[in-house]
Amino acid sequence: MLIFKFFQIKPMKKRKVLGIDIGGSGIKAAPVDTKDGQMLELRHRIPTPSPATPGNIAPVIAEMVKHFNWKGIVGCGFPAVIQNGVAKTAANVDDSWIGTNVNRTFSKAAGLPVFVVNDADAAGMAEMKFGAGQGVKGLVLLCTIGTGIGTVLFNNGRLVPNTEFGHIEFKGMDAEKYVSDAARKAEDLSWEEWAQRFNEYLLALEKLIWPDLIILGGGASKKGGKFLGYIKMKTPVVPAQLLNNAGLVGAALAGKYQYKLSKE
Repeated sequence: MLIFKFFQIKPMKKRKVLGIDIGGSGIKAAPVDTKDGQMLELRHRIPTPSPATPGNIAPVIAEMVKHFNWKGIVGCGFPAVIQNGVAKTAANVDDSWIGTNVNRTFSKAAGLPVFVVNDADAAGMAEMKFGAGQGVKGLVLLCTIGTGIGTVLFNNGRLVPNTEFGHIEFKGMDAEKYVSDAARKAEDLSWEEWAQRFNEYLLALEKLIWPDLIILGGGASKKGGKFLGYIKMKTPVVPAQLLNNAGLVGAALAGKYQYKLSKE
């Protein structure tokens, strides 16, 4: 974290953080007030470059900073296991990210302190603080449904980082290959057909971890009316309240928290 001690941010700026959410198909960003979770400007979206390599994505982070004329902290949700700012996996981005210090790469491109967190963890942080998970005790599972399947666990409000239940073996394959929204589109499944698949997957997770609540978010969450009626489980299942904005709001929260740690 020593590299971030050279960035000096004004006290009032620390409450407002630029949140960025990197997905398999799009990169979204907006300034966020971390006190109430509100986006301060309209969300800006840029298609994820192909191939999604460090050399192609880092300039997009710089472009987002320029678009909002941003001068403060940046928090970024990234589709990978992130440990101490380093990507340990690469889901729906190029394998060249593995072993890359993403914090350092993005900070250098942006000229600002950028702090990266697993994208599903970011969405979960937002939902627990501002959305469907507020005040919920016990074990909460959030699934983000999009190009892939992201998962995040909270136990009595405390994050269990970097869970990868979207990559368990299911039906003889990586689970997200069978139940993601990308799989639904690729196979031209009806919402009912896809929901039956996804329900099977959730039942498998239910048997593994016995959650007290399941929250469904990600890009497909805004279509909840088309499939939630087909989800039949013992565990209560609810849509994410922040819908597809949870990732960037949570990224902003994580950015503020990690910036504080970097200064200690």
